[in-house]
Amino acid sequence: MLKSEADRLKRVVVCTPREEYFKVGDLAAHNIRDIADRQTALDQHKRLKGLLRLFGSDVIDVPELVDHPNSVFTRDTALCTPEGFIELFPGIETRQAEGGWMASHLHRLGEANVGKIHYPGTVDGGDLLLLGRVAFVGLTGRTNEEGCRQVSHYLEAMGYEIRRISLPKTVLHLDKVMMPVCPGKLLVCTNIVPSSALQGFDSIGIHFNENSTANIICLGDGELIIGNTNHEAVRVLDRKGFKIHPLDVSEFVKGAGGPNCLIMPVERESLS
Repeated sequence: MLKSEADRLKRVVVCTPREEYFKVGDLAAHNIRDIADRQTALDQHKRLKGLLRLFGSDVIDVPELVDHPNSVFTRDTALCTPEGFIELFPGIETRQAEGGWMASHLHRLGEANVGKIHYPGTVDGGDLLLLGRVAFVGLTGRTNEEGCRQVSHYLEAMGYEIRRISLPKTVLHLDKVMMPVCPGKLLVCTNIVPSSALQGFDSIGIHFNENSTANIICLGDGELIIGNTNHEAVRVLDRKGFKIHPLDVSEFVKGAGGPNCLIMPVERESLS
């Protein structure tokens, strides 16, 4: 069950890049900047899985989807909720089979399917953030108005208050500019996210740019995984007393991803 992204991470789906992530014929079609180095990417992903397991998370590693190099970024394929998962329909054409791929794996894990996004709606998981009874939905180049309407319909039926945040084209996903660090507190790129959207939450501000984002993993209990080149976030959060686990994700930055893009939380546990 996942009620809030600020709770303790208990179960997560990842996808080790073994073959497909390195087989990219058309970089632009897949929104991949450069082909990653295979061994370095494997080493970095192994370190991520090790940190998750060290924290006590159950890590489910699914095989890549053939001919889908972006399937390593499991975050975008589904949204797990307290009632089951919503199968998503990613907003880039080369990824749109990944929702059904992930749904099949979640079915095998015994997770219930409570919704599905249908064309012309598009939704990426990186644009969705559940925090208590609030569901943030980013309107981006990947999550469109129709996708927002469909996912909001499912979430409102579960009792969530929907807060839509329109983001500029320079921001790929909502998780680039806003993520929780603990219950009730968010790391926020204040030059992008309007303060009016954050009512009821405390925020720790940073400035969004190419090397400074909110794309982190909240493990729970004040522990965070942060890209090791995300210096402003590391500095600010370390000063606030959070335990930082720096992670080299250079080979996944080549695919426009960060730490949070590489996990799909299935279960989190509230300690309150």
